[in-house]
This record gives sequence, structure tokens and C-alpha cells, in this order.
Amino acid sequence: MSDTAAEGGRPDEEPGAEQDQRAERRLRRRAVLRTAERVLARPGFLGTVGQRLALLDGAADSYDLDEPSDIYGGGIVETLEERVAGLLGKEAAAFFPTGTMAQQVALRCWAGRTGNPAVALHALAHPELHERNAFSTVSGLRPLRLTDEPRPPTAAEVRDFDEPFGTLMLELPLRDAGFVLPTWEELSEVVEAARERDAVVHFDGARLWESTTHFGRPLDEIAGLADSVYVSLYKSLDGYGGAALAGPRTLVEEAKAWRHRYGGAVFQQFPTALSALIGLDRELPRLPEYVAHARVVAAALREGFAAAGMPWARVHPEVPHTNEFQVWLPYDHEVAAETAVRQGEETGTLLFANEWGRGGPGIAVTEVFVRATGLEWTADDVKAAVTEFVARL
Repeated sequence: MSDTAAEGGRPDEEPGAEQDQRAERRLRRRAVLRTAERVLARPGFLGTVGQRLALLDGAADSYDLDEPSDIYGGGIVETLEERVAGLLGKEAAAFFPTGTMAQQVALRCWAGRTGNPAVALHALAHPELHERNAFSTVSGLRPLRLTDEPRPPTAAEVRDFDEPFGTLMLELPLRDAGFVLPTWEELSEVVEAARERDAVVHFDGARLWESTTHFGRPLDEIAGLADSVYVSLYKSLDGYGGAALAGPRTLVEEAKAWRHRYGGAVFQQFPTALSALIGLDRELPRLPEYVAHARVVAAALREGFAAAGMPWARVHPEVPHTNEFQVWLPYDHEVAAETAVRQGEETGTLLFANEWGRGGPGIAVTEVFVRATGLEWTADDVKAAVTEFVARL
């Protein structure tokens, strides 16, 4: 994944001076994000080394620091794996250094069990957009695109697809379509359609943690629809990195063998594992609050743009499914990006902290995250910030 994508932005391939300009603005944006008095989210990974180390303050509340350290996956790593498996209602879980590795391994294992290397997935799924063809290049898997529509795939698309596949992979939420989720009924029907085709179901749940509000179901019930689930340990939990793959014990044991082959058996991982346990204790319980407030922020953005004379601005989805959503504006993305940074520099309020990408000719799109710092914003605060932003366009 590119640097801008890792920050939640959409990378655009642009030559020479324009690329340099974007790089310079990215540094300015990061500086403002660290120093602004008011932001909707301040992701930990953009902080200083000292700030990241401070995450471990009070770590003894999440793990006994007098326990021996881990070596090739023991100790604290096993504790984390058991914790994640319990939360997702699965028999076992394996810790991986990256989600890309975790999912390749999971789908490779399922291909061996089903005898079919084809994986049905959305054209906007993370492996198709951000992993440099890793499925086919590294793992010998064959991705089949169910649809490229900016919405989750339907049961009919799964049931009627004209090629056989061994695994259905569903990204929940589908980030590049706007962090969108199906309804619980739609998700259940899609899973059932895959079962009718004798396919297994794998959830790309990088951000599954924050889906409980939309579905109105606990994590283990959501994960229970799938045969295996991958979850990120840093995107929502603010850990140092890492991922977990959860599923049947036999699958997880095989996945650990492939983890070793892929170079994922890291000698010691206690800082990352400890940060993940802290995230499960501190951030996971707050995610429903972030989702609820994201809906307040989204409504205020719509009202603020309309009041500022820009009723054609779009918030997508109108009612966010998670604590993350998109904003679309009828401006060149370079103009929107520069305006966002200047607002932060001049006012100390950074309304749009992520990169702006090109959504089409004269259309700019960005992603908005709402986390702990966003809870301090009232609807009026958001509207006032919109007024300041529009005045600078």
C-alpha cells in the first residue's frame, strides 16, 4: 500500500513537479495533524516515536509485564491469539505481522481444502487495489471479480456467477466504496448463496470491529457467518501493527506453518502484541461511540455545506455505516487538498485530515475518520469549520 493509502487517502500517480508538490503538502498535513488544536481523528501511527511509546503507559493493566517475553510466537502472542479467537467466537487465531500475509495464507489454505484456487471478491476489495496482484503472483490464487459497483456484492451476483470458485471473500466494510456494509439480512443471504455453491466464506474484517452498530449484532455473531475472519490490530485499535486470522483450529495450525514459510515467524513481537491488547481494552469498547458520533458529524457536514452555498457536496453514505465515511466535492482534488491544509495551518482546526484524491474530472474525494478527538466536536463546531473551509476554496 502506498504512503497516502496507508494514511487513509487515495494515491494518484502524477509525474514530476506535481508529485513533489503532493509530497511537500503531505509533510505539511502531517505537521498540522500533530499540532492542530482540533481534529476529528488523530491516528497514533502519525505521531512521534515518543508519542507511540507512550501508548504503553499503563500496559500492566492489559498484561502481566513480569511474564517471560515471547520467542517465535509464545507467551504474550498466544495470549493475544486466544483473546481475538474468543472475541470472534472462533476455535483459534494466529497472529500475523500484516493483513496481506494473513489473508493470502488463509485463502491458500482454503484453496487446498476446496481444490479450487479461484477466489470470488469485489473489484474494489483491498487485494485487488492495494496488494500488487499478490494473490496470483505469490499465492497462485485466481481472483474473480463479482462486481465493480460501489456497493457490497449481492446474493444474486454470488449465486449466478458464471465460474466456479472455492472461496468467497467479503470485505466488511468495503472501504473503497465508502466504508459501506450490507444489511444483516443481505449479508446472511450472500453467505447462504456461497454455501449453495459449496464455497467457503472468508471475511476481510480489517475494520470489522466497528461494524457491530450497523449490524446490531455482537462480534462473535457477525464473525460466525464466516468460515474464517481476518482482523487488523492497528486500523481501529491504534496498535503498532499486525493482524489476526481466526477460524477452525485445523486451519489456523496450517496457517501458522505457512506463516513460517512466508517469513512471518518474527523472533519477538511483544511490543506489537502488547499494543494490540491495549487497543482491545481501550479502543474496542469505544468504537460504538465513535460510530454514533460519526453520524452527527456527517449530518453537520451536509448541513454546513448547504448553508455555505454548496448543496451539491456529498457525504457518502449519508448515514455512515461505521466511524469512517467519504466526502465528495465539485472541485479539483489539488485545490481541495491545499485548502484543507491551509485551514489547519491558519486556524488550528483541521477538518479534513486525510489526503484528497481524484474522484473524476473536477471531483475531489476524501475519507473522514471520527475517533476520540472527534467526540469533542459539536454539530455547530463542524458547521463552523465547514464555513471556514469553503471560504478558503
